[in-house]
Amino acid sequence: MSPLASLRAEAEALSRQLPGLALQSGASEAIHVGSAGRRRAGSGEHFWQYRRYAHEDSADRIDWRRSAKGDQHFVRETELETARTVLFWCDADPGFDWKGEGERRTKADEARVLMMALGAMLSRDGERIGVLGSERKPSFGKRAIDRLGEDLANGHSKPFPPPPRQQATLVIASDFYDPVETWQDRLGPLAPICPEGILLSVAAPIEKDFPFEGRVKLQRPGTTLDRILGRAETLRDTYLERFAAQRDAMKSLAEQLGWRFVAHDTGQRAIEGAAALQRALESLGSRT
Repeated sequence: MSPLASLRAEAEALSRQLPGLALQSGASEAIHVGSAGRRRAGSGEHFWQYRRYAHEDSADRIDWRRSAKGDQHFVRETELETARTVLFWCDADPGFDWKGEGERRTKADEARVLMMALGAMLSRDGERIGVLGSERKPSFGKRAIDRLGEDLANGHSKPFPPPPRQQATLVIASDFYDPVETWQDRLGPLAPICPEGILLSVAAPIEKDFPFEGRVKLQRPGTTLDRILGRAETLRDTYLERFAAQRDAMKSLAEQLGWRFVAHDTGQRAIEGAAALQRALESLGSRT
């Protein structure tokens, strides 16, 4: 099994462990009409149900063929056909494609699993999913999750993408270690078009804990830059303060945009991160 197929299989398994999505009805409808049934009456092309004629209904709404079978007048209702569009993006920086220590997945692969799990749930519900900046249009159905995985895996060496042409809900995954001002410049243009979004912050346990002791050589992933620390433990408190400050700043940025912030580390069970991501998506559109 290829690495991507393995990630997809785990994502599908995670999606089956989670309860069904309950998206807020007040969420801004990043919608395309005529795409998928929403299991309730509304504008659409497909029959949903008959209901009894009410005084507020106009006479031309009566289905005379159905009404002729009895003494009651019935109205033919169609199923509301809409679909949200949810676009994902995974940081291609070498520092994000890094696992730290042990046999854990890289941060990027962990993010891909969580996003594909959410994407699988959305696609099953008829929502459109895709990757921000991809040349392929968002879609739903059996092939949608395959396309999502392929585009997330092939996003290397690309600059941060511009806003989509149409409104969508966004899920942006990174460790968010670049300066907050950099992220403000990247995300700011997205918010007017995409008022709903989630920042998925993924870290390795070693980054959260800074467990180093004594003389340690640290190297920046993807570069030849390194630094030797003589007594690493003396820097722990300062490092942890800066780590917390950066995460708090990104959380504040998400709040300023009206988005949600989800923190996860690769030492946690993936189901915990997937559940947190689901809760964040479901909360979009609420007033709290």
